[in-house]
Amino acid sequence: MTAQPADRTQREVGRPRARKEDAHLVTGQTTWTDNISVPGMLHMAVLRSPMAHARIDRVDVSPALERPGVVAAFSGRDLADGLASMPCVWPVTEDIVMPDHPPVAVDEVRYAGDPVAVVIARDRYAAADALEAVDVDYTPLEPVLDLEAALAEGAPLVHADKGTNRCYVWPLTTGEDWDSARARADVVVSRRFLQQRLIPNAMEPRAVVVMPIAASGEYTMYSATQIPHIVRVLMAMVTGIPEQKLRVIAPDVGGGFGSKLQVYAEEAVALAVARTLGRPVKWTESRSEGYLATHHGRGQIQDVQIAATREGKLLGLKVDLLADLGAYLMLITPGTPLLGAFMYPAIYKMDAYAFTCTGVFTTRTPTDAYRGAGRPEATFAIERMMDELAAELGMDPLELRRLNWIGHDEFPYTSIAGLTYDSGDYEAATEKALALFGYEGMRAEQQERVRRGDPVRLGIGISTYTEMCGVAPSRVLRDLRYAAGGWETANVRMLPTGKVEVVTGTSPHGQGHVTSWSQIAADVLGVPFEDVEVVHGDTRAAPQGMDTYGSRSLVVGGTAVHEAAQKVVEKARKIAAHLLEASEDDLDFAEGVFSVKGSPDARRTIQEIAFEAFSSHDLPEGMEPTIHADHVVDPDNFSYPHGTHLCAVDVDTETGHTRIRSYVCVDDVGRVVNPVIVEGQVHGGLAQGIGQALYEEAVYDAEGNLTSGTMADYLVPSAADLPEFTTERTETPATTNPLGVKGVGEAGTIASTPAVVNAIVDALRPLGVTDVPMPCTPERVWRAIRQARGEEGAVPAGGRPEGTAPTTGQAPAPGEEGLA
Repeated sequence: MTAQPADRTQREVGRPRARKEDAHLVTGQTTWTDNISVPGMLHMAVLRSPMAHARIDRVDVSPALERPGVVAAFSGRDLADGLASMPCVWPVTEDIVMPDHPPVAVDEVRYAGDPVAVVIARDRYAAADALEAVDVDYTPLEPVLDLEAALAEGAPLVHADKGTNRCYVWPLTTGEDWDSARARADVVVSRRFLQQRLIPNAMEPRAVVVMPIAASGEYTMYSATQIPHIVRVLMAMVTGIPEQKLRVIAPDVGGGFGSKLQVYAEEAVALAVARTLGRPVKWTESRSEGYLATHHGRGQIQDVQIAATREGKLLGLKVDLLADLGAYLMLITPGTPLLGAFMYPAIYKMDAYAFTCTGVFTTRTPTDAYRGAGRPEATFAIERMMDELAAELGMDPLELRRLNWIGHDEFPYTSIAGLTYDSGDYEAATEKALALFGYEGMRAEQQERVRRGDPVRLGIGISTYTEMCGVAPSRVLRDLRYAAGGWETANVRMLPTGKVEVVTGTSPHGQGHVTSWSQIAADVLGVPFEDVEVVHGDTRAAPQGMDTYGSRSLVVGGTAVHEAAQKVVEKARKIAAHLLEASEDDLDFAEGVFSVKGSPDARRTIQEIAFEAFSSHDLPEGMEPTIHADHVVDPDNFSYPHGTHLCAVDVDTETGHTRIRSYVCVDDVGRVVNPVIVEGQVHGGLAQGIGQALYEEAVYDAEGNLTSGTMADYLVPSAADLPEFTTERTETPATTNPLGVKGVGEAGTIASTPAVVNAIVDALRPLGVTDVPMPCTPERVWRAIRQARGEEGAVPAGGRPEGTAPTTGQAPAPGEEGLA
């Protein structure tokens, strides 16, 4: 059998291919978890606590059993014997406080939304209706909401048996002693910033379907998850089901942004119920249920000090962080804020760095990873502080950054936080962004508006960022006390007909893995892009993997595909050399064809070699009849994308309304596999970062009730709320992987929030405003202006309007600053 060589007139990597995935996504031929329906399937509904903190005195599920269509109902106590505590895999310190986390509450509820009971019925609506029949008696307990008050002696406790609301204290101190650096500084600026809680809003809510196979004792779980392999391991541990008897499938998954980087109680309970009843069970959350039960993001108080000389040279940085962990430690809750610990110094050179994070339990929905996971918070703090320091010194904020950033000729560079940045060119990205933005013209217009007293002020915001992604060398994760590794796997199979299957351990939920992995494999193997199929998201079809999060898929997973494909070529080379009666060293391989050097007519295509391996009629001695190959990558380092984002806003000082007039970003994500996918990732990231800056916040009242629990109360920006983006790239390839790629999925979110807030403050600084708390709503902008003018009814910058409850702790007025 002879296959035709590929038409290789253009390399695939770098080519703006339309996504293979889109045809079935946009034509409704998808398999979302909630689409799955099997004979005999039952539906599960979850009764959730209406109180933030209460003792459970009694749960009676028997009235629900009398409702039409109800098959079973269970309290937390009914389920307790078959389910272990929900897992946390990142105990960040030896003395961390790790409370039990029952999948369904047994004795006490600790946040509004905590599961209390489950009802199983023949249809979803009967199950939901029967929840109201479950009889629960509560004794209210005092909620714990304010982070600083939670740490005070005598404060009410989220977990009384632990005797404290302090989960851990994690320090990082490097370089010169902070106090010494501060003492020799001419200027020390101090600020407090609030990182409000954010609620993830993936297009597809969470869902799970569990199908038991009685004859074999096996279970198949479909889950809308980012991490099917991790879910399989941990569900085996929580339920006691042997891991080899559990298959987890992530079918089409409609977005995650970290909210599906989680092992959820509903997955464990659905497994337990299916095991008990011997029937398939489905649970799908409603949007409002997800606002309570899906983990939240951010939630921090940042106290930051920066020290510098009078000329603007940075001497040191000090960060004291209070992190709102919520009621329980979920999968990586404790470690999420620590991912930012290494990024507060960002791209800047300094002599001293001191960081301390204190994790605090509160009676709110647990927090965990949300797009960027610790890095957006760090970038926000340092980029806001650079603007505040520039204002104190009377410098242009861009010039201050230029004075202190790492030069392009200094790479590789080990930052004060201990990370080795392998490559970058901050100057090139910034110069391109400035040209696209028209920076000097914007500054001139800004001054003209100030001169004429225009009530609509122009503000210019700058964010020059880097991030660490591509999590991560396993040995580093070991040192950080993370339970798992950072490796990733791929298997590349050349089929007898010359077609290709790529099996990947990553699990996409919108990132375009099928397209990008096809491009990578097609280039290495010299086969048509269309001939490559990608298999993912099924622990039986792809038995090994560490899944998708932290902008790791391309850097680690894509590299695994590249290396496995290279192994296929090398296996095929042995067979080609045998068939062509030549030495392996005498063979060239290009565009899918092996040829003998100096005898170009002596040639075999890799497709022909695949069939020869299948037939095994004439293989080298000892050669197995396959050219399939596996590869596992454990990265040597993180990857470090970077860039410059510039934002111009018009702020109406009479109404507080902010309009983004221009947004320019130039990102450097290393070598680009598919420009269309990169563009989409950047646009989506910008929307989420701008959402935090201007629109989004999880708000709780004084009793701990979520008052922004629907889309009517929690503003997710639409396309109509966002500006046209001008996006460009520079390219400094990564040196730590053979593709030269860096992560892109989180970059837009990380960079955009400080760019927007810096622009707003820049517009209002001539009026005396030094901060506007996020989200920078018209009311908050208006109040910040009034406060700066000393008018009544204002709220201090960094504070909150009267009548609203803090989400992370009440912030005082801005810290003092000035000449030391």
